[in-house]
Amino acid sequence: MRKSRNTHRMAKVWMMLFILMFMTVMGRFLYIETTGEVQGVDLNEYAAEKRTSSYQLDANRGRILDQNGMVLAYDRPTYRLYAIVDPAYSENMEEPMHVSDPGKTAEMLAPFLDMPEEKIEATLEEGIEDERFQVEFGAAGRDLSQQTMEKIKKQDIPGINFKEESKRYYPNGKFASHILGFARNKDGKMTGVTGIEKQMQEYLHGEPGRISYQRDKYGTELLNPNEVIKQPDDGENVVLTLDQKIQTFLEDAMTQVNKQYKPEKIMAAVMDPDTGEILALSNRPSYNPNDIEDVDNWYNDVISYPIEPGSTMKIFTWAAAMEAGVYNGKEKFMSGSYEYLEGERPIRDHNREGWGKITYDQGLRVSSNVAAAKLVKEKLGPETFLKYLKDFGFGQKTGIDLPGEKKGKILYNYLSEKLTTSYGQGTTATPIQLMTAATAIANKGKMMRPYVLSSIVDSESGEVIKKKEPEQIGKPVSAETAKKVRDLLGTVITGEEATGGIYELDDYSLAGKTGTSQIPDPETGGYMTGKGNYIYSFMGMAPKEDPELLIYVAVKQPELAPTEYGAEPSAYIVKTVLENSLHYLDIQPDQEKDVDVNSTELEDVTGEDPKQAKEKLSKQHQRITVIGDGEEVVRMFPKPGSKTLPTQRIYLVTDQPKMPDITGWSVRDVFNLADLFNLKVEQMGNGYVTKQSIKPGAKLKEDSYLVVEFQPPGQQEKNKESGAEGSEGAEEGAEPSEGTGQGGEDASGA
Repeated sequence: MRKSRNTHRMAKVWMMLFILMFMTVMGRFLYIETTGEVQGVDLNEYAAEKRTSSYQLDANRGRILDQNGMVLAYDRPTYRLYAIVDPAYSENMEEPMHVSDPGKTAEMLAPFLDMPEEKIEATLEEGIEDERFQVEFGAAGRDLSQQTMEKIKKQDIPGINFKEESKRYYPNGKFASHILGFARNKDGKMTGVTGIEKQMQEYLHGEPGRISYQRDKYGTELLNPNEVIKQPDDGENVVLTLDQKIQTFLEDAMTQVNKQYKPEKIMAAVMDPDTGEILALSNRPSYNPNDIEDVDNWYNDVISYPIEPGSTMKIFTWAAAMEAGVYNGKEKFMSGSYEYLEGERPIRDHNREGWGKITYDQGLRVSSNVAAAKLVKEKLGPETFLKYLKDFGFGQKTGIDLPGEKKGKILYNYLSEKLTTSYGQGTTATPIQLMTAATAIANKGKMMRPYVLSSIVDSESGEVIKKKEPEQIGKPVSAETAKKVRDLLGTVITGEEATGGIYELDDYSLAGKTGTSQIPDPETGGYMTGKGNYIYSFMGMAPKEDPELLIYVAVKQPELAPTEYGAEPSAYIVKTVLENSLHYLDIQPDQEKDVDVNSTELEDVTGEDPKQAKEKLSKQHQRITVIGDGEEVVRMFPKPGSKTLPTQRIYLVTDQPKMPDITGWSVRDVFNLADLFNLKVEQMGNGYVTKQSIKPGAKLKEDSYLVVEFQPPGQQEKNKESGAEGSEGAEEGAEPSEGTGQGGEDASGA
């Protein structure tokens, strides 16, 4: 009986425990069903989150354009390849949707990826073994072009998919790269690293959007996906002051000099002195922002490389003396050597024997250091000269709207330093500081702040959001003084004893000053010696009476032949850029030059049969292009009666004009053709033509759009050797340097 009672008692206890547990579980179920929460987590939200895919919609970065609307930087779509290796992705499918045969897949992908077939197969097999859903192929599978993507898609390889991405693209390669800079993807965001890309990041970057939708366990969108889309807000377009044609003239000339003389550095810029707009700027070494591996020089040397300016500083020494009213250009002094202080090393001219007694006007023409030092010590006074240096902006940043600007230093502690500063030794300045100071000489005494940003434009509406206006930052001299300085600088180019004759232009008057700066030698503490161990520079403005362009060029340590002058490399750049640019801007020539002995008057062949006309002109001209296959010549360029050289291209336009094959043409020849038919030209690269968008033989219509791809001389041959597509090399005899004339100064800051 006792055992039975214990059994019943325990049975009741277990029954009560079971009922309690059952009630607890049921209560929990009822609670969850009623509230939809577990430990504070909303199960509906959790389920929606689990079956919802969400990803970012990238915004297009704003484009960068030149002042004429030519695109210099934009986002180009690229593609990232990935392979789905999870067999579950192909469940209930008639055809496999995943990589089922790694070996065959690798064999089909290898021709399109920069990756060995064995490595592709190993990557796929590793993903399968690790039971991953998908695998990627590193750098080899990223940044694929649309053309490559489409070729792979045509192979119809199971499991191979693509994701579209954006990559910043610079269609002209090295063109203005130190101004444009570059942008790259950082943590999923395109970010400017250098140049305008960095400076204008706030406006260029845009705001990404987002998309979300519900999916099944394989990631496939449901029939009713509850899709939510927030559209991206693209970045704004940035318009620069650069002029693509003038920049091209500068790039081509610098490339030629870099190839021929192999200098350590070249720094050059072209400015509108009336506004401060930078029309062209470039450096060597340069780099291609599309390929930032093995870059020799990241720095924009024009704004970030202080140098001893040499005799270009004499422009401002003479200007200060004139403005202060202490200058008499006809007064004479003894040249050669100047003992300014007993016991100190005398200041010497680059011509150690001097020129005897000469006037101060002559002193500038021959670039006398003694004249500069005497003006500061005996006429102006060192403290007054220092005031003018500061008025011209030396020792201060210009405030140009580019990152990385440095400022030079006025070395002015001892009397010797104060006097050597007068001819550009000891004190340092960046090229942009020198150009900014020179705007006062070119622009009636008004000194203008340099700038490269013209406007910010809404990328969708085209509305101008922000526009930069010219800014005067000082007036160190009067308009009268500025004119006197320009007139005197004109004699530096044309005077009988002048140092700048090698820079003289054919069609335009030029005012300017040469410079030959010594380079500090860190090993000796002094200056480098030997042929070519200088910075050969030139500051010039043309036309002299009312300058439209201001140019500065500096070439550091060119490799010179025994018979070559140090100024020849910089002179080639100055003459080529100014002549071409002023003609392009349609500036009326203001001086007549003696006709070249090799030139001839172009015979009028309009109205004649094109073949007969070409045969007739071929007796005196090497390059004649007949445009079209009409029966009559209706136009000529240059115009009949013009003085032309044997190597100059002559255009004969027929009554049925058709696009010629322009392979091998120079930039100048292409733009001459464009001017004939009002073609809108988009240039890609520099050098000579390799590809053209209008096919040879196509009907040539005015106002058409022509895209031309250029490559440097010799690059075409390299492409042929490597099997790349391309056209024939540049024609023989294209654009030889014509730099001749008397030499520049020697050392000692001349």
